[in-house]
This record gives sequence, C-alpha cells and structure tokens, in this order.
Amino acid sequence: MLLDHMFRILWPLLLLVTGVRHVSGIDIYTPNEMEAVNGTNVKLKCTFSSSHPVTPQSVIVSWNFRPINSGADESVFYYQEVPYPPQHGRFKGHAVWSGDIMRKDASITLHEVPPTFNGTFICQVRNRPDVHGSNGEIMLKVVNKVSFSEISMLALIVGISCGVILILLGIVVAVKFCRKRRMDSDIELHPREQEWKDPTVCTPAEAAHLTLVREKKEAESSDDEESEPSSGDDDEEEDGEEEDDDDDDDDDDDDDGGDD
Repeated sequence: MLLDHMFRILWPLLLLVTGVRHVSGIDIYTPNEMEAVNGTNVKLKCTFSSSHPVTPQSVIVSWNFRPINSGADESVFYYQEVPYPPQHGRFKGHAVWSGDIMRKDASITLHEVPPTFNGTFICQVRNRPDVHGSNGEIMLKVVNKVSFSEISMLALIVGISCGVILILLGIVVAVKFCRKRRMDSDIELHPREQEWKDPTVCTPAEAAHLTLVREKKEAESSDDEESEPSSGDDDEEEDGEEEDDDDDDDDDDDDDGGDD
C-alpha cells in the first residue's frame, strides 16, 4: 500500500520530467556604456545568436528603458514580424528600427536624444522556442560634449602616429624623386655647360661679330693692295723728274765750260 501510494505521487512528476524538452539559451551582445551629445542621434547596437533557425516570424524583440532616478521600466520599442514604434511616452517619435532579423541584428536608433534619456536601455530577444537567456543592457549618458575614453584616446594617438609616419615617408620619397630628377637634368646639361665655358667656342652673336670684323679687315687689306701700285708710279715719275733735272744741270755745266 505504501509503495502504491508513493508511485501514484511520483508518477506525474516522472511524466513531467520526461516530457519537458531541453531549451537552449539565446546570447545577446550589447555595449556596456555609450555616450550621446544632447540633440544628436545615437544607434543602440544589439545583436544575438541562437541555436535555432532565425526567421522574421520566430523572433520577438523588445526594448525597455530604466531611468536613473526610477526603478520602473518603460517600453521603448517592440518588434514581431514588423516593427512597432512607440505611440506614446517620452520615446514617441524618437525610436526607430535599425536592425535586420536575418542578420541577427536587433538594433534601434534614437533621434535627437534629450537629457531625459539618461538611463539603462534593455534589449530582450526571443527566438521561439529559444526563449531563455540573459538580456543586453546599455548605459546611455546624454552629455553636452562627448568625452574621450581611454580606447578613443589610444585610437587617436595611433591614428596620429600613423599619419605622421605616412607624411614622413611621403617627404622622403619626394626628396629622393627631386634629387633624381635634378641629377638627370645635370647630366643632360653638363655637355652644354662645358661648351659655354670653353673659351675656344664662341656664341652665335660672337661668331657673327667676328665674321663682320674679319670681312672688314679683308676689305681694308684689299684696298691697301690696290693703292700700292699707284704710289709706286708716282715715285718713279718723281725719280724721273729728278734725273731730268740733273741732266739739265749737267748740260748747263757743259755749256758753260765750252764757252770758256
């Protein structure tokens, strides 16, 4: 009797245990913290992974908001086959769908965020029958000016360093290229420079001047040669006249002697 009573009590439990199917968990990935400048847009990134096939009909996405000063959650966005933006509350007209279910992306974008959006945004994704898993939470800070985190500063430093290295490499390459061009031009102009510096080589203007001078000298020398014979004849005539005068003198002397 005691065994029968125990069997009757344990039998429903055995059926319940053996009839429950194992449900695997769903993993959700979100950044821990984000900053947004007051009045700008910010995308709340939320992705997930599931062991079951993902279809637009099987996935349900819900976004909730937990303010800093209040523990009550507010609905931000809901998706089931189609997106359902909020129709009332502080997020009306601010939250829009930015995800892609087939790419396992359940992100939303907040437009023109005000300071009242400071708080925690909770991303919850269910892919039936995969409905168990932890939610993703993003701590959003709405600020007047974006502050640089350590990662941002490191990325900025690395970017600046890479930029400086690229600039230096560009300068080195440019200098080498200029030097090479200068050397090539020097090699091409070197023979001409030697010709210009050679005293035996005249420029075209000097050659023309020398030609004119030479022609002038040749003309003068030809004139001199033509004038030389005429001067010789004159000398001969003068010599003849002198000889005639001498003969006349001799004749006179002879006449005088005869008279004596």
